Parts: sequence; structure tokens; C-alpha cells
Amino acid sequence: MPKPLLAPGSWAEAKRFSEILRKETVGGLLLLFAATVALAWANSPWSAGYHELSELVVGPESLHLNLSLGAWAADGVLAIFFFVVGVELKREFVAGDLRDPARAALPIAAAVGGMLFPAAIFIAINLVAGHPDYVDGWAVPIATDIAFALAVLAVLGAHLPSALRTFLLTLAVVDDLLAIIVIAVFFTDHLALGPLALALIPGGLFVLSVQRGVRRWWVLLPLAVATWGLVHASGIHATVAGVLLGFAVPVLGRHASAESFEHSLRPVSAGFAVPVFAFFAAGVTVGGWGGLGDALTHPVTIGVIAGLVIGKPLGVWVTAFLLAKFTHARLDDDLAWRDVLGVALLAGIGFTVSLLIGELAFGYGTVTSDDVKIGVLAGSVAAGGLAAVVLVSRNGAYRRIQERETRDADNDGVPDVYEA
Repeated sequence: MPKPLLAPGSWAEAKRFSEILRKETVGGLLLLFAATVALAWANSPWSAGYHELSELVVGPESLHLNLSLGAWAADGVLAIFFFVVGVELKREFVAGDLRDPARAALPIAAAVGGMLFPAAIFIAINLVAGHPDYVDGWAVPIATDIAFALAVLAVLGAHLPSALRTFLLTLAVVDDLLAIIVIAVFFTDHLALGPLALALIPGGLFVLSVQRGVRRWWVLLPLAVATWGLVHASGIHATVAGVLLGFAVPVLGRHASAESFEHSLRPVSAGFAVPVFAFFAAGVTVGGWGGLGDALTHPVTIGVIAGLVIGKPLGVWVTAFLLAKFTHARLDDDLAWRDVLGVALLAGIGFTVSLLIGELAFGYGTVTSDDVKIGVLAGSVAAGGLAAVVLVSRNGAYRRIQERETRDADNDGVPDVYEA
């Protein structure tokens, strides 16, 4: 009999995911708070103060690091988030459930589908509207913001089956990898080989240090900052440096430190880096109801909303359904396809990476990037609302599933479903 799709993974992975979910949920609430403050300030009588703060330039000009605070948030602080993403990706593919090709197939396929569908919808809408110049924003609706998505789950309750929660988190991890590749390949305007070559020196020393078990921050931090600065100067978006350095952290063996790094830096990422970026990225002045109405009818805004609300969920759900159909797999007995739809709708909540790609595609502070922000915010709220309708309607079934798993637990504290 084929192994069911979305069956529970290993008990060790389930416990680790539970810890990640708690931290990311708190981070999502902080992200929501930061974005709300930014929106309120940007649309208040004191909005000029918000924009002056965002555009305040600091940093050494001699090192080409005289950036605005908004750019520092996107290029600098967000590198912490991408470093954690790099560590998490490596853990998943080296020691997590994704090392099993059969188990990895579904989230990888769903993430690819969740990228292709919204991109196609965005491109189609802007071409039909006669604006091929806006097609550069095709990648805006491809990313899922796991912190925001998990914050929605926290509000809905704790009765979602563990397999679905794991699927959402794993999907978001693969989704981040695809978004990183997109940023590196499609949003590098120029490439300076000199700084990029020099980046290999501190980057190589960082790799050598962590591979030999060095964990002292006063050794690793200067090497990481130097690598980041040189990659930034090369023209490649500097957050890519964060991911590559995260990939260097060993997961297995005598000097394995991925878990330690992740444990130390995830609170910094979720509690500081992402909310700071959200504060500077989400503050768009809509100019009253008239301005909001104009923005909502702009092809870019419509494309982003349609991509997130329709394309992203459709890509995830259709891909999962086709994988089941053509591999003759089946859903786990405790789940239904409408459960997958609820999680697919949650995948339409885009924020951090979507806003970053919007700035890369259209420039920081431009009118079009403001339309992107409105589209991301509106689309994420709509996707979250639709997901809530679907998942709340299944809340009773989730509760019964959870109660049955609890009854299956034996004296070792591990539910029998993980010991099968």
C-alpha cells in the first residue's frame, strides 16, 4: 500500500517543529504589531516624520555603506533572518524529514507549484492591462511569510493536525529556498567580481571556523559582517550572504552546531530582525480612501493580490492533488483535501520576502513599490481570512483527531502514531 501523503513524520522532528512554531508565532505577532505601527504612523498627520526616519542615511561612504535606515533594514538586519533560513534549510535536507526523498517530494513540488501559479497570474494580469513594464514584479507573490501564517494559526487555535502544521512549515522552508534563488539570479543588476572574490576570504575563514567547532561570537561575527559587506558591494543582494553562511554551519558530526546557532539566533531573527524590516517596509501612505481606491485598481496591486489569494493556494493545492493522483498516493486517514486547501490558503500570506522583492523590482520608496506594499498587505489579509473560514469549519474534526492521538500515547510520552 502506498505511504499516505501528509502522514506524521518522526517524533524528533515533530518536537523540533513544535518549538519552532512557538517562536515563529510570537515573531509573527511582533511582525504584525510593527507593520501596524508603521501603517498608522505613515498615514497620520506625522507621516513626514516616518518617511524622514526611513530615508535617514547612515554608514561609512568610503565602504559604500552609506545607506538609508530602510535600506539597512532590508539589506543588513534581514541578513540575520536569512542566516537562520540557511541553517534551517541545511538541517532539513541533511538531518530532517526532507532527507527522505519520498517525504520531501510533496513540499518541494507544492512550493514549486506555489511559485509558478502566482507568477503566471501576475504576468498575465499586467500584460492584459497593457503594462509589460510591470512584469518585473512577477516574483512578489511567490513567497510565504511563515511568521505571519503561524500567527494566524495561533489565533485559530491549537487543534490543527501536526502533519499539516509540519507541512506548512516545511513548505515555507522550501519556499524560502526558491525565493533566495530568485533574488540571487533575477535581482542582481550588476556584478563586481573584485569584491565578490574578496568575499571568499572572510567567508572561507567563517566556513573553516564553524567546521572546526569554533562558536565564539567575537571570531565569527566580524567574519560574517565582512563577508556580508563585500557581497553587498559586489551587487548581489547581501541577504544571499546570510543564507550561504547559514549553509556552512555543520549539522552532523563532532562539531555539529546548527541546533545551537538556530536556538540562539531564531529569537533574534523573529523578535528583532523581521519586525524591524516590517516597520520600515510596511509604512505606505495611501492618501485616504481615494488614494487607496486608485492603488487597489492598479495592475501591479491587482496582480499581487490575485497571485497571493488565488495563485499561491491554487498552485500548492493543485500540485499536491496531482502528486497524489499520479503517484497513486492517498491522504492520511485523519485528513481531507479541504484541510490541505486551508493550509494552501495560509501559504498565500506573503509579507517579508514579498516586500523585499517588491523593493528590488521597483526600487525603494517608488510609487509602484507602494502599490506592491498595498497589494501584499491586502492579499495577505484576504488569504488569511479565507484560510480562517476553511480551518475554523474543521476545528471540531481537528479536536477529535488530537484527542485520539492523546489517547494513543503510552508511558514513554511518544504518541504511537510516531512509532509506527
